[in-house]
Order: sequence, then structure tokens, then C-alpha cells
Amino acid sequence: MSDHYVKAKVQLEQMKNLGQDHGDGDQELVSPPSPSVSPSTPNTPTSTDPSITTSSTIPSKYRGRSRGKLFKDNTLTHISAANAERNLNQLGYELTLNIKGTGKILEGKSEPNGNYVKSGVSKSFQETRFEDGVKTGRKRRPVTVDTSKAKTSLEALKISIKQLKWKEFPLGRRAACDIYWHGVSFHDNENIVSGQVNKFPGMVEMLRKINMSRAVRTMQDIFPEEYDFYPRSWILPDEYQQFSTQIRMVKENDSTVNPTFIVKPDGGSQGDGIYLIRDPSDLKLVSGSHAKQGVVQEYIQKPLLIDKLKFDIRLYVLIKSLEPLEIYIAKEGLTRFCTEPYQEPSQKNLSHVFMHLTNYSLNVHSENFVHSDSQNTGSKRTLSSVLYRLAAKGVDIKRVWSDIIALVIKTTIAVVPELKVYYQADIPPGKPGPTCFQILGFDILLMKNLKPVLLEVNSNPSMRIEHEQEMTPGVFEYVPSPVDEEVKVGVIRDTLRLMDPGQKKTTISQSKPGVLDVTPLDAESQEKSPEESVALPSLCLKQVYPKYAKQFNHLRLVERISSLFIRFLGVKGNMRLGPTAFRTFIRTCKLSNTNFTMASVDILYIDITRRWSGAAADVREAGMGLQAFVEAFFNLAGRRFKSLPLKEQAAAMLDLCEAQLDPQPASEDRRSLSCGRAPPRTVRSQTGYLANNTHINSPTPTRRASSQDQRLHHRLKPHPLRSNVEN
Repeated sequence: MSDHYVKAKVQLEQMKNLGQDHGDGDQELVSPPSPSVSPSTPNTPTSTDPSITTSSTIPSKYRGRSRGKLFKDNTLTHISAANAERNLNQLGYELTLNIKGTGKILEGKSEPNGNYVKSGVSKSFQETRFEDGVKTGRKRRPVTVDTSKAKTSLEALKISIKQLKWKEFPLGRRAACDIYWHGVSFHDNENIVSGQVNKFPGMVEMLRKINMSRAVRTMQDIFPEEYDFYPRSWILPDEYQQFSTQIRMVKENDSTVNPTFIVKPDGGSQGDGIYLIRDPSDLKLVSGSHAKQGVVQEYIQKPLLIDKLKFDIRLYVLIKSLEPLEIYIAKEGLTRFCTEPYQEPSQKNLSHVFMHLTNYSLNVHSENFVHSDSQNTGSKRTLSSVLYRLAAKGVDIKRVWSDIIALVIKTTIAVVPELKVYYQADIPPGKPGPTCFQILGFDILLMKNLKPVLLEVNSNPSMRIEHEQEMTPGVFEYVPSPVDEEVKVGVIRDTLRLMDPGQKKTTISQSKPGVLDVTPLDAESQEKSPEESVALPSLCLKQVYPKYAKQFNHLRLVERISSLFIRFLGVKGNMRLGPTAFRTFIRTCKLSNTNFTMASVDILYIDITRRWSGAAADVREAGMGLQAFVEAFFNLAGRRFKSLPLKEQAAAMLDLCEAQLDPQPASEDRRSLSCGRAPPRTVRSQTGYLANNTHINSPTPTRRASSQDQRLHHRLKPHPLRSNVEN
């Protein structure tokens, strides 16, 4: 070995030590095995020297990383070439040497005589970005998260950010952050002009008991068989007389029937104000001088029991965007158990809240509540532990999970129309604003026959990963809850991963020489960096929409009606339709005739608007809201298509209205509701149902989009939902 080689090797070792002091070596071996030469090929030495970065011209992944000073010593090139020759001279392939720390790529060939011959000028990583069908790039900056408004979810959020190696700003930041995490509502911070916020405007209002019941009831009127998972409800105090009359008639027809009902205050949470009744006269309608707003629902009397206890499921659902609609369901959830053995409700036990109500915030105060570090025992357990236990008894878990997914998708479809109206009011077109996503808490009860029933949807589900425990009499401390941490940290962490602004939407591979194959990827299968794939588990969030869109797109009729409503609102960002705008809608869609004059249109507008204004006493803005417009739309559809069922009336009326509308001018295109902000398009199938509900376009582009949609789905063999859902 020559003195020059020994001296160069010493210099290289010193440089390696210097790089390790800065947290990284000088060079990194990034070459995967060549497809044509197995790593175990005889007489093919394997390089263990970290001083070189090699790859053959056969396609492979390059990762360019640069940290510290740039080394320009020609000795480094000499040593790298020598080591490459020593390890790969038997292969005879053209080599590419990536010198870490310099951002350079040296290309050349190893010849049989042991020399390394340069075949071209060295290039930077950026210049070779798409060579050989691979994509390389420098390490990007960490994602920034503003956690100053996170409140109870703060601890789980901190753990998630640390696992992702992102950057947290607990006190906020003057410059814009990538993600803002709010604890309560979209309006926690009024000064956000960019980035992503974990709340949708209007979600808190939309998921109140009254608005939720009205939205689902509208869907029950159109699709009664599809929405039978929500208990029959009456709105208080407006429908008290209707409720009393119906219950009295039921008892008169069958004296043995004595149903039980559960009363929920409109803005209640954590079980506050909930109580059971068996007679309408037991309702508490007045609080002071004000009438109590709320709903009364049928009580589910035959719930599924485990250990003789009633329980419910808290399932976490991510609404990633509204346009296009993207829904993810957490594969793991919580089950909250009552703390007294269940008995069917009677006049004697109606007040036993620990027997009938599954709310954690109530049962935690019971002396029978069990805090357990195990996921399989205690008063709060993981959903998977309960499903495994049911599976051991022969229950078809796939069917149960499939029914739960259907419930979640249908419920989301019911609330999306009004959410879009709130969105365009808070972030008007043409103005800057953030994009939105949100985690919702679905509370679901399994009946004895394993049918899931929706209890409520929480816009601000608790993400606390500790619980309050009395250490000594009168002294309470927060102690970690392993079950909560196991579930909630995964939900928050993977939500952040899905909302990563730098997330790649495509992967580039090479199936044939010189041909790049760009394939869209689901978030669950996207390529991860080696660090992420080692440190983080696979996503705990499963996409269910648009994955199962084909089974549920026909339910999005009301969403199409909301698109009409938003179109005629104008561009002022308001949420109510005035009489002039309503007349414009009638004239534009050519809905008036000799039997339905414009005078009749005005009367219809006044009657419906007055009734809905009285039903919503807290509404200050005058005009026709979306729910009133939907009622007016059904009224108009019934006049024109009398012989058809309500569902077909609405679909035919929508087709008629959409056919009369010209394409919306580009200057008036409304802001997209998705994270990408892409201009929306309408795609309708031949049945008239919305395949991808957006703003209204002319029939010609619609037919073109429909044919493209049919060609796309022709390649995909449809399957029933239950056979597609994975456990």
C-alpha cells in the first residue's frame, strides 16, 4: 500500500470523525442491490466502508443529504474511487458516486485494470433529480405547529409532534405556521390567513343536538331505510305538542306499551342535563324565564351487554376535507362502560344514571369506576379488546365494523351540506384563508342484535390522556391513562401525518427503461423515508370515503341542493337567501308557470321563512337558511312531479334546475373547500345522483365528466361494502 494511500486514508478518517461530531457521517451508503446482481452473488464483495456512495445505472433510490461544511479536497474523490474500484471492479458496471457533504455526483466506469475513469462532468443532486426514474431532494424543513390554543389535547399533541420530529410553537408565532391546533372552535384565533386549522367553521353549531337531529331527519324523509340507525327524535320546545300526541296515541292503541325516552339539552356535553322520562308530562321545558332547547329521543332498551354492563363506543373520525369529501376512521377506539349492572328502565330506576348513561364524565364519579392500565379490563377499554371478545363468541366482527363504517359515512353526508354554507360565509371567495380538517367523536351504541345506533357526534371530543385521581382525601392529581394514550396519541399523530403540507401525492417508479410511471397513492401506502418507516407505525386511520363512494354517492342529494343554495347567495359571504335571490332562483331554473305564478313564489317564501325564523329564535340574520330552502325545494319538486316518491322528485327537480344553469364564470368560482383549493367541478352519473358534489356546471361538461367517470369505474369491479371492509 502506497504512502499516499495511507495518508489519504488518515485524512478521510479525520473527516469522518468531524462529521460524527456534528451528528452525521461524511458519506452515506445509499445504494440498494442491483436488480440484476443479487447481494449474495458469489465472488462479489460487499462494501462496508462508509466513505463511498455508489449505485449502478440500474434504477435505484438516491437520497441527497447535506450537513456541515462542503469538502472540496480532491483526495476524497481519489479515495472514493479507489474503494469503489476495490469493491465493484468485478461487476464492470457504470458507477455513480454520491459524495455526501458536497452535493455532487461523480459518474464513471470501473475498468478491469483497476482505474476509475470519469465519463462526465459532476452534477449536483438537483440536476439529476429525475434521472433513472428516481426522485431525490434535500432534507426539508420541519413542519411548524401552533399549539397555543390546544387546551385539553395539548399533552397528546406534544407527544405526537415529538414523534414526528416537527417544530412546536406553544406560545404562537408571528410568522405563519403550517398547522394551527385549536381546542374548541375555528374562531379561537381570528388572525389566521394561511396554513391548516384543525376545526371547520360551523362544526360546533352543526353538531348541536337540534341541528344534528334536523339534518338526519331530512335524510330520513328521503332515505328512510338508509337512516334507520338514528333514534326517532322530537325538537323541544317546538315539537312538544306533536311528541305528546304521538305518545298518547301509542299508549291508547296498546296499554302494555310504556316506552322510555331520553332528554338531551341542545348545547349539553359530558352528560350534563340528560335525564330519562316515561311520560311527556315529566319534561322540564322551562329554565327560569327561558324555554329549554333540546331534543327528546327514543331510549334504546335492548343494548348489547358485556359483564352485564351497558357500554358505548367512542370512535374517532377525521374529516380531512369537504371538497372533495374525505373521511378517515380510526382503527382503534374506546369503549366506555356503565358502573352499575344494567336493568331495563322502569319508574324505579330511571334516575340511576350509572346504569343507563355511558358518559365517562358521569361514571368516573361512581365508586364502582375502575381505572385500569390494561386495555381489556376496567371501566374504559379499547375497542379492539371488545371486538376480540365478541369474535370469540362467534360474532361476525367484519359485519359489525362494516355497519359502523356505513353509519359514519351516512352521518357525515347528512351534515356536510350546511357545513359548506358555513365555510363559504367564514372564508368568502377571493379572500385569503386557511384550509380545514377536524377530528370528530362518534358515540355509537350496539344493540343486542349487533345493529349500531348513533347516539351523538361530538365536535370537540376529549383528547386528554390523563385522568383525575384522588390521592388522599380531598387531594386530586392527574395521572397518566395508558388506554387513552394508546388510542388518542395515535389519532392525533396520524392526523398530522395526513395533513403534512409537504406530503407527496405521487410516487415515481420505472417500469420500462426511460419511461416514468406516476401513480397516485393513498395516504396509507405512501412512500416513507427510512427514518419515518423505522420510527413510526403504519397509519391507524383508514380511509372510508371516497374509498366506498360508489355505495353512498346516491345519498348526496341534499348536498346538490346546497350547491344551488350557495350559488344564488351571491358572493357576499352571507348564509341566508333574500326574497330577490329566491325569485332569481325560480326564474333562472324556469320553475314558474301559469299554475305557479311569481306571486305564489313570494307567498311560499314568506310562509317557509317565517316558520323557520320562529323555530330558530337565536338567528339574527333575516332571510331563508339552507334548511328552509331545502323544504321549499321539496315543495317545488312535489308540485312538478306529483306522481313520484320524494327521493325521485328531488332527483328529477335537481336535474331540471342544473340543466337550466350556465357555467359559473371563472371570476365567480368559489373557493374550494379542500386542502388543495382546486376549483370545483360537478360530476353526475346517469341516474342524476352526485358522484363528486361541487358547484353547478352546464350539462355538456357534466356529460363529458360522467363518461370519464364511467370509463374509470369500468376497470374497477364493484363489491358490496361488507366484503371490502377490512378488520
